[in-house]
Amino acid sequence: MIKRQVPITKGIESLFGTRDENIRFFEGALSVTTQLLDSSIEIEGEPERVRQAESVLCEYQALLDEGHKFSNGDVKDFLRVIEQDPKVSLRRLVETSRPRMCGRKSLSPRSVNQMLYFEAMDRCDMVFGIGPAGTGKTYLAVAMAVSDLMAKKVSRIVLARPAVEAGESLGFLPGTLQQKVDPYLRPLYDALYDMLDAERVEKLIEKGTIEIAPLAFMRGRSLNDSFIILDEGQNATAEQMKMFITRLGFGSKAVITGDVTQIDLPAGRRSGLLEAVDVLQGVEGISFAYFNEKDVVRHDLVQRIVRAYDTYERAELEGRG
Repeated sequence: MIKRQVPITKGIESLFGTRDENIRFFEGALSVTTQLLDSSIEIEGEPERVRQAESVLCEYQALLDEGHKFSNGDVKDFLRVIEQDPKVSLRRLVETSRPRMCGRKSLSPRSVNQMLYFEAMDRCDMVFGIGPAGTGKTYLAVAMAVSDLMAKKVSRIVLARPAVEAGESLGFLPGTLQQKVDPYLRPLYDALYDMLDAERVEKLIEKGTIEIAPLAFMRGRSLNDSFIILDEGQNATAEQMKMFITRLGFGSKAVITGDVTQIDLPAGRRSGLLEAVDVLQGVEGISFAYFNEKDVVRHDLVQRIVRAYDTYERAELEGRG
């Protein structure tokens, strides 16, 4: 066991959080104990853990000195990511989650994989986000699209989804074609309404700046200067997936999201997402971001449900073997 002291200045309050919840989380995540002194924080623990904690605190203080402001929620999210992967630096996390002009939201990654997803969307023209429900695949993609639109990096957003759900057929649903497909596109609307005022979303849709449509409507088009998102990509057929990813025009970026454990295609039809993973590995300019149950950002119960299903499915496969 060793002890180290890290000098601190004003602005350190957010590190401690309400009723010291952040510093307690910091201690638990890094397996150290701390003590606040007059002008420093004393850290005690195993040498490697103390060095890591010291590095985090020094980066935290340096970022404060540079003018960065942390909220209580930011600090806990950052510490949660560092707990998952000690190699991740606080500065890298802060730079990846820099404030983005995405309407009413300023988002930061809540896991290592979310951080890598953000970085991939910044770096590559086509990104596949693959993983279970609740990991932020669609939400973060829409946030990035809104951010790029607000920053005038693109002139429009195109959101698409296969109209395939649990074997249902659109023909049996009541109403006009738009009324039939809207339920399938609702998660995309929900993400937009969370980031922009409803009135603004409606105006952007009316102007065609934001387009939300079934995947089939993408055929024959070339989409320039656009941020294009295909949600629920696991329910695109191989032919539809090839059609979609070849719509990419000049100055555009595409993100394809999907959960390969929830494929609703008829028996005998291979998921276009699974085929794309096999075909496009190693293609320059394309990145694959993978998520797991640790990345679930919904209710804690959802994370436990995903883990239970993964365990069950592995046992089933082993039993068949």
